[in-house]
Amino acid sequence: MTSQPAVSLPASVLDLAPVIPVVVLDDVADAVPLARALVAGGLPAIEVTLRTPAALGAIRAIAGEVPEAVVGAGTVITPEQVRESVDAGSRFLVSPGWTDLLLDSMQASGVPYLPGVSTTSEVVALLERGVQDMKFFPAQAAGGAPYLKSLAGPLPQARFCPTGGVGAANALDYLQLPNVACVGGTWMIPADAVAGGDWGRIETLAREASQLTTAG
Repeated sequence: MTSQPAVSLPASVLDLAPVIPVVVLDDVADAVPLARALVAGGLPAIEVTLRTPAALGAIRAIAGEVPEAVVGAGTVITPEQVRESVDAGSRFLVSPGWTDLLLDSMQASGVPYLPGVSTTSEVVALLERGVQDMKFFPAQAAGGAPYLKSLAGPLPQARFCPTGGVGAANALDYLQLPNVACVGGTWMIPADAVAGGDWGRIETLAREASQLTTAG
């Protein structure tokens, strides 16, 4: 692991990048070339989800060999996963939902984190706990951009990273909202490109995604 990260880390995960790639890896060997392609395309923040046995190894590899990336762990749902992810080199944490126990663990981890919400009550409960930055998941199924737009008036202090059903066709619908700082998605990481080692294609898609905020 690098002793001095090349990329400084902001206080909030939401300020890392306008688009955070959500990565599911089955082979640790793909982690470093994939991370390098995403960084070259302008997406330094990389969320590796804890959905496969390769996830922690992938995080460890990216943290150790791609210092210009800011690697984090996604689908974090237990205090044990919080500890394991930080030990592997995760510089931020993302959960699909939250409980008091999980939130306490993330707050104690020493790294930025995004607890997941899908209802107004969950947002209010996090605000009561002093948390203003959240993941909105599953974004499209939970109401999409219209739902988040409706929250901006009564709950302007809450900021979101919508993930789940977000792609190139609708990312701008979210990014143009005042309470959305970034979006998460997988569209710049096609499974066939990863399987075929087509890192140039992934770099091109990442570059297109990184420019979304200025596309109108």
